[in-house]
Amino acid sequence: MREIPHWIDGTEVAGTGDRRLPVYDPATGERQAEVVAATGPEVRAAVRSAAAAQPGWRAASLSRRAEVMFRFRDLVDANRKEIATLLSAEHGKTVADAAGEVARGLENVEFATGAPHLLKGGYSEQAATGVDVYSIRQPLGVVAGITPFNFPAMVPMWMFCTALVAGNTFVLKPSEKDPSVSLLLADLLRRAGLPDGAFNVVQGDRSAVEALIADPDIAALSFVGSTPVARSIYEAGTRAGKRVQALGGAKNHMVVLPDADVDAAADAAVSAGFGSAGERCMAVSVVVAVGSVADRLVEAIAERIGRIRVGPASDPDAEMGPLITGEHRDRVRSYLDQPGGRVVVDGRTLPDADGPGFFLGPSLVDHVATDSAYYLDEIFGPVLSVVRAETYDEAVALVNTCEYGNGTAIFTRDGGAARRFQYDVVCGMVGVNVPIPVPVAYYSFGGWKASLFGDLHMYGPDGLAFYTRTKVVTSRWPDPATSEVDLGFPKVR
Repeated sequence: MREIPHWIDGTEVAGTGDRRLPVYDPATGERQAEVVAATGPEVRAAVRSAAAAQPGWRAASLSRRAEVMFRFRDLVDANRKEIATLLSAEHGKTVADAAGEVARGLENVEFATGAPHLLKGGYSEQAATGVDVYSIRQPLGVVAGITPFNFPAMVPMWMFCTALVAGNTFVLKPSEKDPSVSLLLADLLRRAGLPDGAFNVVQGDRSAVEALIADPDIAALSFVGSTPVARSIYEAGTRAGKRVQALGGAKNHMVVLPDADVDAAADAAVSAGFGSAGERCMAVSVVVAVGSVADRLVEAIAERIGRIRVGPASDPDAEMGPLITGEHRDRVRSYLDQPGGRVVVDGRTLPDADGPGFFLGPSLVDHVATDSAYYLDEIFGPVLSVVRAETYDEAVALVNTCEYGNGTAIFTRDGGAARRFQYDVVCGMVGVNVPIPVPVAYYSFGGWKASLFGDLHMYGPDGLAFYTRTKVVTSRWPDPATSEVDLGFPKVR
């Protein structure tokens, strides 16, 4: 059985632990590899390697750091197909979907190449007589990222590109369910000229995360995953004195007003609800149909679902692949037996839904009650719920009273309603006729409420702020002849 190693100090390192975690082929259900879960000493070795490399990497010029990011960007671009193919083999998403993930990750690499400009501080000449004041941004030191299974290439690039270009060194703990892409990215960073030890990968599960949280040399932690785990990591990390950004779960609402283009809204709901088998934190999981649009919209969505081709990544015509594991597939399936809604399209009827692979067809549930599991839980699979609302105000209230505040969208032809919606909703990311409003790389990604723990969002300007700290320097070069003792409060006039 193929064993997936760690990456420490610029090379692959075989695991020595006695716990082995399965990596499946989601299309067949077969165990294709094993992760040898990192031991405490192995995690410590990765952190020590990063700590040893950090002073030299911090001392590298901004131009040098940006040059490494430029080279890494070109290498990722040249190896898109290999990355996407490896990713889809372990995750199950189609190769085309995986390629799209790589493309969005590349945007973050490109943003990071602008660090020489983005890391500029401020300067105030003559803040007081003969005194200048200026601010500079400096790296934190060794930082760590804990990333989810659903985006094994993109989410790590959200984190480490910004962290590295700011002068930090990085330890990545990828998901144990699809970990191989992390090693390919590590090798591309090495080939791009990143010094050995500046980027390390430890494979494993919760025990590796706990070791990173406890390690005194880790200055900051970034996490993307479910809300319960995000809350736990935030609390444990901040208790340990670390800076933490922890992105949690979502229940993204797509509000469709009566004046919306029904065909466009149905296309968007299906695309955003079932892409990557619904295993996206920005997937639309609730369509809020307002007033008279509901029947027409449900009919249009159901008709489109019937045309979705579900199959393995090896099928070039497949539009949706399997779920990540059999356990997760069974959990998602179980919702279709729940009360609180009328199942219009049942994904369990797919011929392969009971086969060896982890397939489940797309499902549509109408007349969903807001106190049901369909509505309250983050299902994280291809189950799209439709909640009917009588008015715009009722629809907005649903978004605003939801526990989560990751993303939301409105579909309408009314510019005034759209403007009012983006003002009214309590949510971190808003789409207007855009179903998945993931910000471009020069903005930042993150939700509100139980979708984010911490003060700063991920990547973009917030990412640079998270991975740096500001130092303010007050400078004076006086004539020695004018020096004197003055115990009064410092003057600026």
